[in-house]
Amino acid sequence: MIKACLFDLDGTLLPMDTEAFVNVYLGALAPQVAHVIPPDKLVKMIWHATEEMIKNTDEQLTNEQVFERTFLEVSKVSKEEIWPVFDRFYREEFPKLQTHVGREPLMREVVQAALERGYKVAVATNPVFPKEAIWERMRWAGVDDLPFSLVTVYEEMHFCKPQPCYYLEVADGLGVKPEECVMIGNDMQEDMVASTVGMKTFYLQQHRIDRGQPVYPFDMEGTAAELLSAIREGKELFAAEALKVR
Repeated sequence: MIKACLFDLDGTLLPMDTEAFVNVYLGALAPQVAHVIPPDKLVKMIWHATEEMIKNTDEQLTNEQVFERTFLEVSKVSKEEIWPVFDRFYREEFPKLQTHVGREPLMREVVQAALERGYKVAVATNPVFPKEAIWERMRWAGVDDLPFSLVTVYEEMHFCKPQPCYYLEVADGLGVKPEECVMIGNDMQEDMVASTVGMKTFYLQQHRIDRGQPVYPFDMEGTAAELLSAIREGKELFAAEALKVR
């Protein structure tokens, strides 16, 4: 029985070309930090710290702690020198990047349908961004006001996609078993990997990302409209009555 629906954010709830958006994001951030770190060096440092965060499997460290430790080590600057600049960027400049993403109102209906069926619902986005940046993108997607049981942010999570332990942490945070979850996303390697811990998966057709390897099985695939229909009408993955949890 499915008790929880996990939704990816970028490319799923929020239509976007993820690679293009990341380039725009870094291009907007670099000038804001140029008085502390040269732009070309900053981008390399961010990628390195992000890669270390993604590789981390130490459950004692949050993603934020891994990123912060690594970034400060390679940059040789103090937290007091650089972090206020990052904070100001996310507060004042990041919201302006909304013009580089789309909007799919149907995905709000999908989330609402899952809530109405009694499922616990989570935004299972890759927690490599601060809470402020993730909630801002949820606002762009038009879902920030919905009663999510969990939103994965880098201040609180200890693992990233595509680590299978990320999905175990999400299930634990929701108070359900992995096999009681369905992961809904557009990324073969980062989202469909949820199947390796026993989760069911729905591979969204829009904005698909597939790097070729590895390839994971998925239980359903389709458009946002087909997903909405499946949830509302109790088809296939959603055939069993959801447990009323609220």
